[in-house]
Amino acid sequence: MARLLLEHVGVDFLVRDVHQRTLVSSARSFATGGLIDMTNRRKICINALRDINLDLRNGDRVGLIGHNGAGKTTLLKVLSGILPPTAGRLYVEGRTAGLLSIQLGLDTRASGYENIIIRARYMGVSEEDIQVRFDDICTFSELGEYLHLPLKTYSSGMRVRLAFAIATAFDPDILILDEWLSAGDATFRDKASERMKNLVAQTGIFVMATHQVGLMKEMCNRGVVLKKGQIVFDGDLDEALAIHASPEGPSV
Repeated sequence: MARLLLEHVGVDFLVRDVHQRTLVSSARSFATGGLIDMTNRRKICINALRDINLDLRNGDRVGLIGHNGAGKTTLLKVLSGILPPTAGRLYVEGRTAGLLSIQLGLDTRASGYENIIIRARYMGVSEEDIQVRFDDICTFSELGEYLHLPLKTYSSGMRVRLAFAIATAFDPDILILDEWLSAGDATFRDKASERMKNLVAQTGIFVMATHQVGLMKEMCNRGVVLKKGQIVFDGDLDEALAIHASPEGPSV
């Protein structure tokens, strides 16, 4: 059984030795949203997430909702294990796959075949599981003999195909997604979308952030609304979308 439990989780970014004239550019570079604490004029503290409480269990299909800078990406990174919280507690039960940057971990000097192993190891997949899925990854990528060549010889589209084939080949207990993954031309995109839906169906917990409301309604059964690094609503997806879209917006 999969489970994700967050208790009073917070994430702060401290920027030291900041002059007043560089405050705006420094804050923008984090792109985290949240609040900025300037009690000390020589440093700023960006509160990207504050007092996040979430209990996700098997069967939860969660859509993260919020304006740009609300803290969605930061929360996805925490859930994926990429970014440790600076406050609170995170409990994870099950294997997590965070597809936030599918090309992360690829080596441009290595061949396509070698990158399958490199990327899968980066995802924490066992050698046995890599061997079981190896041929399927090769076939799904449709790269053929190019898999013998180093990644630096690939076009950007070919790299995305390979990365997508690897990232979606293994069934996690918990799947974290920042926008819906797609790759290649129209025919390949249809195949990729079907593969993504199958992956979600076999996953215990699914969390995604997307600006595509129709897709979120199709894939999710629960909505979490974020504003300035805090959860302002957690419940029915349609109600969450309505709260987010209301002229008043959610209150903190």
